[in-house]
Amino acid sequence: MIIEEILTGEKEEIEYKADIPPKSEKYMRTVVAFANANGGRLVFGVEDKTWQIAGFSREEVFEKMDAVTNAIYDSCEPKITPSAGIQEFDGKYIIVVDIPAGMQRPYCIKSQGIIEGVYLRVSGTTRKAAIYQIQEMTLSARNRSFDSEKVERELSEDEMSRFCDRLYQHAKELCANEEAGAALRRIGISQLLSFKVVLSEKGKYYATNGYQLLDGRLEEYPDAAIQCAVFKGMTRNIFITRKEFSGCIDEEVESAYAFVLEHIDLGARIDGLARQDIYELPIRTIREIITNAVCHRSYLCPGKVQVALFDDRLEVTSPGMLDKDLTIEKMKAGISKIRNGVIAKIFAYMNMVEAWGTGIPKMFEEAHDYGLQKPELVDMGSDFRINLYRKRPVVDSYGVVEPKYVSEREIFYDAKAGTKVGTDGTKVGTDGTKVGTDGVIASEILTDEEKLISLIRGNGEITQKQMSQKTGLPLRTIKRMTVQLQKSGKIHRVGNSRSGKWLA
Repeated sequence: MIIEEILTGEKEEIEYKADIPPKSEKYMRTVVAFANANGGRLVFGVEDKTWQIAGFSREEVFEKMDAVTNAIYDSCEPKITPSAGIQEFDGKYIIVVDIPAGMQRPYCIKSQGIIEGVYLRVSGTTRKAAIYQIQEMTLSARNRSFDSEKVERELSEDEMSRFCDRLYQHAKELCANEEAGAALRRIGISQLLSFKVVLSEKGKYYATNGYQLLDGRLEEYPDAAIQCAVFKGMTRNIFITRKEFSGCIDEEVESAYAFVLEHIDLGARIDGLARQDIYELPIRTIREIITNAVCHRSYLCPGKVQVALFDDRLEVTSPGMLDKDLTIEKMKAGISKIRNGVIAKIFAYMNMVEAWGTGIPKMFEEAHDYGLQKPELVDMGSDFRINLYRKRPVVDSYGVVEPKYVSEREIFYDAKAGTKVGTDGTKVGTDGTKVGTDGVIASEILTDEEKLISLIRGNGEITQKQMSQKTGLPLRTIKRMTVQLQKSGKIHRVGNSRSGKWLA
């Protein structure tokens, strides 16, 4: 395994040294950086530029290995206990030192102290940690978050009541329908204490950083704002307009969201006599990525959330490094790590965020449904960025636009005719040609699963027998597929088998 790693060169979790430096601080920075992250491996006896094996002699290798392990144990605070071993290649010996992920972060070089001696691993290099990063590691080690920390602001019950009223009104505005609004309950002081938005000490109530941010008290948080801009072209060279929004952070999200909608293309599709507005980008995703940037950013890290609109993309940048346990791959798989638990709970109450971990997978799903390029998640080391790529809308002579031109969600399937049929009854040829005046263009051939979902979206009261007739699939196949689709959450049955209906 080692030889394969040597051939790949240095990576995030591995570093090579041709020899053991006379001064241990030369490699101790990397040791500390590994301990402050997910661990890593130091390989001594391999050149760091060519990755050629220099190696040590058999007579000296054991002495050198002991010197390295002793230096690590003596030089780091808290103590780091490495695992060291020796491997032979063609009569040459190398030393492999594994550094475990630390459980007592932040780790530092003892002689440099906690302010100057903490290091982090970023994109395969070792860098000195900034003060805010040290603060975040300290909080994380105590299993606390910045937004749950107490501030010296005593709260009266009247103040908290007004605070709860505002959250309730905002939450009600964001309810999906009147039924959800009627079911929404106003939170009170007990919920604020449960969410750790407010702390109670000796019969008095105190605000937290999260409370202050949600209450718009930003004097101590000058970077708790959203910068929005529209640029000409695909770079930041020329801007067309820009605004900055500050105040209650949940209201900042609404302002930034409205800014984006104001500056992206808006078309429409005609459904019978009704006109349905269609934005060029999925609006649920726009709100989600802005909300996540505000909710999961580091409020210790200098810098403001940036929402930038270019000709080819919407770019949302959130200050702060990703958590050491979180990777881009994990995020795509639906694994999340909440940085600001207090804010996240309030945003969830207000229906501003999806269930934990579902936002990123849904973003990819909606981009696919719109026929957009896959979104891009970018770990920038000190910041995190999401790029949602735009697609120039195609309109007909009436200005009608359809996001995916056509989305499978709005296509039925006529088994007898062997063609796809638009929601207005317009036939769509399987050769991909545009037919009719609605601007509908055929997409790829639908799968059996897509046929069922399309039929249900067009007519929730359709029976399984009718599904069989329209798709040409056996009734037993239809029954089996509807069960599977319900288990996967792609369709739902509301009501009983006779008078109910399907939802997709």
